[in-house]
Amino acid sequence: MKVFIFSLFFTFAINPCLLAQEKFDPVAWQAPYSLSLDDWGIERFPIPIDFAPKIPYKGVEDVRFTTGWSKPESDEYWSYAFLWYVEGQQAPDAKTVENNLAMYFDGLVNRNIEKRALPKELIKKTRAHFKKLYKPEGQDESTFTGTIHMVDYMGKKPIVLHATVHLKKCAGIDHTIIFHQFSPQERIAPIWTKLNGLWESFRCSE
Repeated sequence: MKVFIFSLFFTFAINPCLLAQEKFDPVAWQAPYSLSLDDWGIERFPIPIDFAPKIPYKGVEDVRFTTGWSKPESDEYWSYAFLWYVEGQQAPDAKTVENNLAMYFDGLVNRNIEKRALPKELIKKTRAHFKKLYKPEGQDESTFTGTIHMVDYMGKKPIVLHATVHLKKCAGIDHTIIFHQFSPQERIAPIWTKLNGLWESFRCSE
């Protein structure tokens, strides 16, 4: 009996994100902000994230996929965005952004190794490089730009994603908005007009 109790405790102790996943209803959840839903694929799940549990936040990830996100022939391939609505007043620096996104994409790749039958020689650790802009963009509290060097598990090859991360806080809410944009296309490419338009659609709840 003692062995059983210890095993049960250990299972729950190391899997808090699984409990969060079970309790979270992405359909019923009402976002306390506005972010465009038009012409985007949508996915929502709780933070801690099941494939990246060491990212030290609690909240919700709200994803927007371009229609060409999974199509290698599309100019929108691997172009998408996600918003982290996280508890507390967070103030990440560039190093924190790098560490969090390296853990995020490592986890995303790892969960696809078997499913996509990725060759061992392809698997490499994600490398993230970011800098904080001296002047934040728009109404951001902080803006970071950088790159993600990772494994494209869909195309089975290395890929570099250009990325922008926006930090924003809404008055009267003890949560922080961290909005991420990614694309292998340079920031002058048309897809960035679409990604930037999505961020421009963001509104705090009144």
